[in-house]
Amino acid sequence: MSTLSKTKLRRRLAVALCALICCALPVARAAAQTADSTSNAAKTAAACKPAANPPADAALKLPPLPPPAHVDQTMQLNGKTLHYTVTVGAWPVRDKSGKEVGQVVVTSYTMPGANRPVTFAVNGGPGASSAFLNFGAIGPKHLAFGNKGESPSEPLTLTDNQGTWLNFTDLVFIDPIGTGFSRSLVPEAQAKKLFYSTVPDIHYLSRVIYEWLVKNGRLDSRKYLVGESYGGFRGPRITYYLQSQLGVAMNGMVLISPYLNPTIDRDKDVSPLPWMMTLPSIVAAHLEREHKLTPQAMAPVIAYTEGDYATALIKGYSDPAATQAMIQRVTELTGLDPAFVKESGGRFSAAAYAREVHREQGKLGSVYDSNVTSFDPFPYAPQQEANDPILASVIAPLTSAMVNFVTQTVGWKVDASYYTLDYSVDRMWDRGAALRAGSVTQLRQAVAADPDLRVLIAHGWNDLVCPFMGSVLTVNEMPVMGDPTRVSVHEYPGGHMFYTRQASRMAFRKDVMAMYGKP
Repeated sequence: MSTLSKTKLRRRLAVALCALICCALPVARAAAQTADSTSNAAKTAAACKPAANPPADAALKLPPLPPPAHVDQTMQLNGKTLHYTVTVGAWPVRDKSGKEVGQVVVTSYTMPGANRPVTFAVNGGPGASSAFLNFGAIGPKHLAFGNKGESPSEPLTLTDNQGTWLNFTDLVFIDPIGTGFSRSLVPEAQAKKLFYSTVPDIHYLSRVIYEWLVKNGRLDSRKYLVGESYGGFRGPRITYYLQSQLGVAMNGMVLISPYLNPTIDRDKDVSPLPWMMTLPSIVAAHLEREHKLTPQAMAPVIAYTEGDYATALIKGYSDPAATQAMIQRVTELTGLDPAFVKESGGRFSAAAYAREVHREQGKLGSVYDSNVTSFDPFPYAPQQEANDPILASVIAPLTSAMVNFVTQTVGWKVDASYYTLDYSVDRMWDRGAALRAGSVTQLRQAVAADPDLRVLIAHGWNDLVCPFMGSVLTVNEMPVMGDPTRVSVHEYPGGHMFYTRQASRMAFRKDVMAMYGKP
């Protein structure tokens, strides 16, 4: 991919994802640890010791990563004390010739107990580490970030996460190559081929999961995958590859703000789909500002979007009366300036809306959650020049918290930089045909092949990067294969990282627990 300007790069990240939030090799080793009913700290440390790990590629002059480290921790959850072990370790990744070409870092949280499920977590971007899901959503510790009014320079405070999944599943957070402390040991040109492309990315991450299960004797455990943003794109592809090629059947997928259909918003001049995706999220943000956002309030909005709104867009200039009625209705639903709605033709791009909705206050809305704002330092520029308000505020606290946790709490004394969100990975990523094909095909194939596989797709109402309507439309078109509830879409107050809001995180946890509890 050619070098992009900073502005274009930020725009690209907003569309392709982070995540929130949002990498790939033929062969991989995963950090391993024992987590059965007889596990203890000593066994965990022994299981995590890798095979002979040669020094980093001399040509890149990278200092070696330290051996795995572990620490026993406790937390309070619903009045009960959970005892768990955290393990952080780096493992070599080799090419077909056996040469070490990369190192992947895995952070695992395990508890003693028989028949515990195991959940593998990966974020997106491409270029995002798993810190978002770890400290924001499902790990045992929580860091406040990404919400309205928060400052990146506030003191770092990790609290016991009441929304954690650790009481009902072990957690394994994978940082793809180029994110977190995971790294390539080969020159950039070779790294692009080995790591930063759709197909090898899926194969590599699948091998990480496979190796972790084998090394820890967990192939007979119930197995789940959670992916956010581009990690949600990875989810169905990893699940189907494990299922069909590596011989590992997953019990379920949780896709958070998934990037399932990369091309769903193409053909904006003739297709109503791009505008059908953004309108409901814009209305949801407006309802939230008026303290009126509920599923009941959103139901007629979704019905209008799928009905009269889509019809008016398709008719276009052939039916001026329908267009005028649509513009009037959209003005009512969004609360936007009637002149802006008319000039936009009732069609709103994420970037245009995020800049317009708070313009009178001299602020920008985030495309990840338009109700989270920052001051616009370039209010008279023809296009947005500043970084997205959420992206600009979350990197510092997340990075500092993760580095402090890994190096001080766990004691993994690493001499390397930690990349919460690495823009260079996004710059190098191959966005060819494999990526543009999306992951809906693999989602359908995986569900069809296993009548017990369950999929929970979760979205924030206000997300304009991966709008919930895209998943609603996608699932609407899927054939019913057995139990119609096996694939479900859930929405929560908030944006792309809705889980940063405690109430949404708790509601999300409840829904996931219900899915894990089904046979």
